Amino acid sequence: MAAPMLRGCCLARRGALACIDGGSRHGRGAAIGCRSSGKRGRSSVAQQPLITAQKSGKGEHAWAAVVGLEIHAQISSNSKLFSGSQVQFAAPPNSLVSFFDASLPGTLPVLNRRCVEAAVMTGLALKCHINKKSLFDRKHYFYADLPAGYQITQQRLPIAVNGSLEYSVCVGKKRSQVITRTARIKQIQLEQDSGKSLHDELRSQTLIDLNRAGVGLLEVVLEPDMSCGEEAATAVRELQLILQALGTSQANMAEGQLRVDANISVHHPGEPLGVRTEVKNLNSARFLARAIDSEIERQINELENGREILNETRSFDCKLGCTIPMRDKEGKQDYRFMPEPNLPPLLLYDTASLPPGADPQQVINIDRIREQLPELPSETREQLVQQYGMLPEHSFTILNEVGLLEFFQNVIKETRAEPKKVTSWILNNFLGFLKQQNLAVNESPVTPSALAELLNLLDRKAISSSAAKQVFEELWRSKGKTPSQIVSEKQLELMQDGEALNQVCLAVMEEHPQVVLAMKRGNPRAINKLIGLVRKATLSRADPTVIKEILEKKLSS
Repeated sequence: MAAPMLRGCCLARRGALACIDGGSRHGRGAAIGCRSSGKRGRSSVAQQPLITAQKSGKGEHAWAAVVGLEIHAQISSNSKLFSGSQVQFAAPPNSLVSFFDASLPGTLPVLNRRCVEAAVMTGLALKCHINKKSLFDRKHYFYADLPAGYQITQQRLPIAVNGSLEYSVCVGKKRSQVITRTARIKQIQLEQDSGKSLHDELRSQTLIDLNRAGVGLLEVVLEPDMSCGEEAATAVRELQLILQALGTSQANMAEGQLRVDANISVHHPGEPLGVRTEVKNLNSARFLARAIDSEIERQINELENGREILNETRSFDCKLGCTIPMRDKEGKQDYRFMPEPNLPPLLLYDTASLPPGADPQQVINIDRIREQLPELPSETREQLVQQYGMLPEHSFTILNEVGLLEFFQNVIKETRAEPKKVTSWILNNFLGFLKQQNLAVNESPVTPSALAELLNLLDRKAISSSAAKQVFEELWRSKGKTPSQIVSEKQLELMQDGEALNQVCLAVMEEHPQVVLAMKRGNPRAINKLIGLVRKATLSRADPTVIKEILEKKLSS
């Protein structure tokens, strides 16, 4: 059978509801997990200390947790996996639905080349083996938001297998120790997304939006190599960064472009694995961590109280902070997998196996995609550490916060200040203000140019550190003003007249003879008090280092 015809598609840049009466049902609606009321939270990961097992009371056996993940990432593509319908977030309901998406008789799938290339690139970045021949299957189940009654996926022979995802966790009291861990990747497969069910419990009806039906997904299946919520959240965040660096998925969890199912079980070390439960549709790294840790705790409590763990599907209630049952899996659903009759095997090639005279538009060359791989997040972090002397934990923060790396690099280009000082200001001052105001980096009123100018003033000792902080606060409030304008308006320049500063120091010492006496007797706090008094007299326009030098010189003379 010939390889499927490929439909070209560019990379994505960024009707009334159908109604079904008869009550709502769980599990097929929007991804579960509350969204943050603010605009941030896009890169947050649970900050609890890393736990690999939870212990029972004294004299009892410890418990070990096992966590595996199934991650669904929406492919960045202008059109769907098997149809030419546009992909757009928050479009009017049922406005982006082709005949094929609605499963009208006589319609046939046409494979999107862009989606295949995205799957290959993702597989290569995750050190997977790319199968030169992969197959499509039908997975049958019946939901109102799945018009065909089946999903086209890759169950038997997926496009990529046997990869690994490396991620790092910060441990220790100050979270300054970085440990690298690896989760094995079982497979990556292409598949269709379903539509969206919106449940109206007041009217006992379910509304269907098919805009999402047929959108291309990458399902990344991780082996159960994790042991707690923080590990899982960190692994998902690392995968999110990789997908964004590759451009294969925008991976915006708030828009449902990255959704996670977690499989969780507990057991005593050395004993067989326990019965697992699956927590579905988690769309936030923070809620993923909370859901997993909550489910681990629930399972331990159940077993210690003599009850059994049911093999069931659960959801996470972010308000209650715990998982709740959705449906049991004891009667295992028969998906009746069968080969997709309308799609021949997907054939890929490398340079050695490329057929002579092959049409480049109809053939995908694995080696050519390998050459196009960009710098990955782990490489970027290593470069930050080596080039700027940044601490490893700081490189994680810079990269994990959306837009912060670009902001940092732009400041570095425009300032003469040391990279370590730039890092300190961005992480302590800039990021602190963002968190206080609940803003994203791209919403900051302080531009990279403004911060660079402020650091230049500080670097050439035109202003003091405390004055720099005043200027920074004013920059936050007064959009449009430059640091130099603020310094001039508020008269924050450091005193350059050494003789005038010398006279101020002398006057302060004469006004406070007891402090001077304490300083002569070796009281270390006395000189700090004198420095503070001089700074107060100069309206904080004097450099503390210069003040200290003058005071020490006068005391010794």
